Amino acid sequence: MMVALDGTIVAIANPAIQKDLGATFAEVQWITNGYFLALAVALITAGKLGDRFGHRQTFLIGVVGFAAASGAIGLSDTIPLVVAFRVLQGLFGALLMPAALGLLRATFPAEKLNMAIGIWGMVIGASTAGGPILGGLLVQHVSWQSVFFINVPVGIIALVLGLVILKDHRAENAPKSFDVIGIALLSAAMFCLVWALIKAPEWGWGSGMTWAFIGASVLSFVLFAAWESKVAEPLVPLALFRSVPLSAGVVLMVLMAIAFMGGLFFVTFYLQNVHGMSPVDSGLHLLPLTGMMIVGSPLAGAMITKMGPRIPLAGGMLCTAVAMYGMSTLEAGTGSGLMSIWFALLGLGLAPVMVGATEVIVGNAPMELSGVAGGLQQAAMQIGGSLGTAVLGAVMASKVDSDLPDNWAGAKLPPLSEAQLDKAAEAVQVGVAPVPPKTPPSVADQITSVAHDTFMSGMGLACLVATGVAAAAVFVAFLTKRGVNAEAGAGVGHI
Repeated sequence: MMVALDGTIVAIANPAIQKDLGATFAEVQWITNGYFLALAVALITAGKLGDRFGHRQTFLIGVVGFAAASGAIGLSDTIPLVVAFRVLQGLFGALLMPAALGLLRATFPAEKLNMAIGIWGMVIGASTAGGPILGGLLVQHVSWQSVFFINVPVGIIALVLGLVILKDHRAENAPKSFDVIGIALLSAAMFCLVWALIKAPEWGWGSGMTWAFIGASVLSFVLFAAWESKVAEPLVPLALFRSVPLSAGVVLMVLMAIAFMGGLFFVTFYLQNVHGMSPVDSGLHLLPLTGMMIVGSPLAGAMITKMGPRIPLAGGMLCTAVAMYGMSTLEAGTGSGLMSIWFALLGLGLAPVMVGATEVIVGNAPMELSGVAGGLQQAAMQIGGSLGTAVLGAVMASKVDSDLPDNWAGAKLPPLSEAQLDKAAEAVQVGVAPVPPKTPPSVADQITSVAHDTFMSGMGLACLVATGVAAAAVFVAFLTKRGVNAEAGAGVGHI
């Protein structure tokens, strides 16, 4: 809950942090980017640590470190300190997430694993979607520091319960050595890929810097694969990917995250900047999404246990595609009722995918690699989220740049220079109307109308692309099957 919550809750606190600490926009971006970068780079290695030393120990260290880093952020009075502790938060979060899945895998027998992952998925979904609501309430009524301080008591409770309840399960043939070169190559590959995705909107997709980092990432992945095929105890045994269901599960998680995170990114701007809602109100409008994920995840777990993952996963991605298509039809004046239908359908579609793809990845991996499999699942989600935000952001920017000059001229508004038009386009991309000070009300209304209509056309196209991604994922879902190694989970190597 802490790790998922901190992925979205901080976005609400960023304006308050910027104002209080006198930060630039680029510095504030690093509060989010530093966290996601550390998380994405470290997840698979952290999963291997759990496989080597035990998931219980790794989980508890992650909990303590994450809570301590959160408290330190709340006490920080400069942006460099906030960013540094956010990176630490991401690293400890990376220890926590795969270890949690490894513990579930080892504790529950095959017939109960899907229900356990369903409850896990419910918590992740609720925390991700509930972050903006809780963040809005805390920032509005307490302070931005409280967004981070809240993790301290949660961490203490998790530590106490973990010490009392969790058992240490280790597979008999757990890895006994570390693939240091593999860790370095994979970390470099992940860093270059996520860095390129983070910086692409600033540098541009045609920039040499963007493609240099993408090229470095591809080269590092190739070198990593070559090394892993030779080393005695590899970080990620390539034989894992001979399992078509496991590979399909990883691809499915990436595609789901592209559609979900990319689409949700624009919805928050739509609610706050086009509809003029407060952060709390926009969070409340996303309750149908949260609610359906909370209700749908355990139900999806039960359904997958009964009939296997293929039909629930394909049905979930089909629902997601329909929901994203519905969101592409939203207009500036669309009422809450119609919005709620599409948000609820999106939540209903995501629930079986979150649960089913996780079970397919973790259940099709050998017991001694459950931590690595959990790291793969989380890394796929992080990369998909970064990819979705970057690619759909580029689609939005391209559409706004293309439509804004004609829409502006068509409304017979005062002509803008090229520099003014670029600045206006930047504002419109997030749904903000570029109304200069002292503009007459009638002209301001016209500018607002043009800005919102242009934003909606960009968001519509981005949601259509997300629809296509979700539709492609329907076919990938048919390549999955129930975890062949899941029955090896419970009762192995209790210490």
